[in-house]
Amino acid sequence: MAAVVASTTVSAQRAETLLERGWRFSKGDFAGAAAPAFDDSKWEAVSVPHDWAIYGPFDERNDLQEVAVTQNFERKATRKTGRTGGLPYVGVGWYRTTFSAPAGKIVNLVFDGAMSEARVYVNGREACFWPYGYNSFHCDVTSLLHPDGSDNTLAVRLENRPESSRWYPGAGLYRNVHVISTDSVRVPVWGTQVTTPLVYNEMASVRLRTTIEGTNGRDVRVVTSVLAPDGSEVARKDNVGKIHHGQPFEQNFIVNNPNLWSPETPNLYRAISTLYVDGREVDRYVTRFGIRNIEYVSDFGFMLNGQPRKFRGVCNHHDLGPLGAAVNRSALRHQLALLKEMGCDAIRTAHNMPAPELVELCDEMGLMMMIEPFDEWDIAKCANGYHRYFDEWAERDMVNMLRHYRNNPCVVMWSIGNEVPTQWSADGYKVARMLQDICHREDPTRPVTCGMDQVANVLGNGFAALLDIPGLNYRTHLYKEAYDRLPQNLILGSETASTVSSRGVYKFPVEPKKGATYPDHQSSSYDVEACPWSNLPDEDFALADDNHWTLGQFVWTGFDYLGEPSPYDTDAWPNHSSMFGIIDLASIPKDRYYLYRSVWNRDAETLHVLPHWTWPGREGEVTPVFVYTNYPTAELFVNGRSYGKRSKNDSTLTHRYRLMWMDVVYQPGEVRVVAYDKDGKAAAERTVRTAGKPHRIELVPNRQNLTADGRDLAYVTLRVVDKDGNLCPADNRLVRFAVKGAGTFRAVANGDPTCLEPFQEPRMHAFGGMLTVIVQSGDTPGDITLTAKANGLKAAELTMQSELEFSIVDDPF
Repeated sequence: MAAVVASTTVSAQRAETLLERGWRFSKGDFAGAAAPAFDDSKWEAVSVPHDWAIYGPFDERNDLQEVAVTQNFERKATRKTGRTGGLPYVGVGWYRTTFSAPAGKIVNLVFDGAMSEARVYVNGREACFWPYGYNSFHCDVTSLLHPDGSDNTLAVRLENRPESSRWYPGAGLYRNVHVISTDSVRVPVWGTQVTTPLVYNEMASVRLRTTIEGTNGRDVRVVTSVLAPDGSEVARKDNVGKIHHGQPFEQNFIVNNPNLWSPETPNLYRAISTLYVDGREVDRYVTRFGIRNIEYVSDFGFMLNGQPRKFRGVCNHHDLGPLGAAVNRSALRHQLALLKEMGCDAIRTAHNMPAPELVELCDEMGLMMMIEPFDEWDIAKCANGYHRYFDEWAERDMVNMLRHYRNNPCVVMWSIGNEVPTQWSADGYKVARMLQDICHREDPTRPVTCGMDQVANVLGNGFAALLDIPGLNYRTHLYKEAYDRLPQNLILGSETASTVSSRGVYKFPVEPKKGATYPDHQSSSYDVEACPWSNLPDEDFALADDNHWTLGQFVWTGFDYLGEPSPYDTDAWPNHSSMFGIIDLASIPKDRYYLYRSVWNRDAETLHVLPHWTWPGREGEVTPVFVYTNYPTAELFVNGRSYGKRSKNDSTLTHRYRLMWMDVVYQPGEVRVVAYDKDGKAAAERTVRTAGKPHRIELVPNRQNLTADGRDLAYVTLRVVDKDGNLCPADNRLVRFAVKGAGTFRAVANGDPTCLEPFQEPRMHAFGGMLTVIVQSGDTPGDITLTAKANGLKAAELTMQSELEFSIVDDPF
């Protein structure tokens, strides 16, 4: 057994390798599995990141929980089927591999995340224990290595306990593992801090504080070059000094005419620091950062680079739908691209530390972030949740998170928790203060919030008043009271909406409902249904638009996720994934996507019509038509007959943001909508037609060219259409796939929260006439051909290209 590693950074004295392939895995506990001589030849060969539970099978008995969800005002315990996705994440699993490290170096292992209760062994001896599965952690393994530089055995034991989560957490080494080798004089893991004390259009000051270990009182010379986004050097410092009492080595720079970071201009700089001791280069460390200024002004709001704006954000859980929790940069990029196109400009990492790849991509693509570590503190939500470790581990977890991400310009706020039961307690404010103080100590440049749902309590007990930014989860009716009573004079919608819908499913009659359930276990895509404790999007739009003291919102959620299948969470199997998402589990936008896009991305044209117009058996029945558009007015025609113009107005919140024709009578044919601009001129048109007999399969890729790195992904949307290309929304037949050439089939999903078919098999029933196939590149370039077949339909074939990626590197990193 030998690990296959991919080198990511190399310099004269520092090397970082990624332990990706060559792992062995087995579920279960094994005596002696940490020992180098242990025989793992019969274990499964896997690559990391790896989620052992996503392969299923789905079963309602997996982590079946009988609990009362107190934050949802439940008083009696009930069977929560599908709460954690119905997938087998509970249990013990072992991973083993080998790695090499140069003799005479300091060697650290860095785990981006390991689910959970990780015990790390090197050459049979325990190197470290880290219980929290979402956090990144590192351990110095130098003393455990073979001194002759021969291969070392790495073993990791993980254990997930029942009732340890409220959603699907994943299982295993689901994030990357790194080996970092350095000289004895070195910058430690996450050892720099960049701040920008002054930011103007004409100039910016940049302060770099570098922690340096191993100097033993010797002078150290630090030469730092600041590189602009185009790679040119814009500042340089060459300083010599001693490290006194562990204080960081500080350097200050002036950058003239800086390229500021924002969601619209995500400009990134690099500080390349080279360390010398006794005339010898001992380390080289790169810190990526952005230059930007954030301000939160009472009674005014949030400003980025001096410009007021409101957060148009979403909350996301960490799973990637059919890929499970195993992180993949390409999948994250696809998610963020869909959100950016919708007009989203911010992400809340709910309710845990994110994967480093997500933060890096938000830096690069331009999305602000609220990073949040915990769903519970010292008082339990789950019987085996984080409360078991909070007192001993909370500060260590917070420090890791803060030092890891405090240089990322996309991060504009820290959250210290979500709907924690501690908010109710008389002394809860003391815990909140402790966590907030840690944030201020490690990073004094960003404010701290907390997602609070028990608003009446926190307004009265001082909990909300001590936070830098009060974050309210739902409770829209209490926003004004909170503003009036709290000293901050700002309110953040830290979690909003929780509207529920199933893509392509419409319920009649069309009327606002809370907690509605149906025999098919779906929710209406007319976007008028929510949970008893939540609300429709229009309320949150109005709060942001009408009140200068609101900071904007983070919608629950951007994407559907595994687990928490409200409103079908009690004795409602087979539901096992959420219905809150603006985008479904197959990464296909729901109708609601276009409602948000019409409000958030007003510079782009949006004209979306719902529902579909294929309703055999509804002839002559009232079938309302909704239009989501950035235009103020539209006219509806059904088979040439005008149903009149509608204009957005303030008569109700839904009329303010939607155009609705509630009296339309269904007849097969076509629905045509003409949109008019503010001057009354026809500006756009959209037609939806009744589908004929299903005829063929259509394949639409999100991209045509992939990188031949063995990780890159293409998301291919499959549509069942008639001979004229109209979607057949009721066609749910079984489709089979095959991938040939320079790639492989990775996963499939259809967005149906009740579907129990495995994601990893190259076959699945369509849902609403659609599904998504995920194709992964191989390591060699060439054509990748995807074929899709179904009985009674003309098959489809799609060819994509996988190419080697070449990059020009202008420094040793």
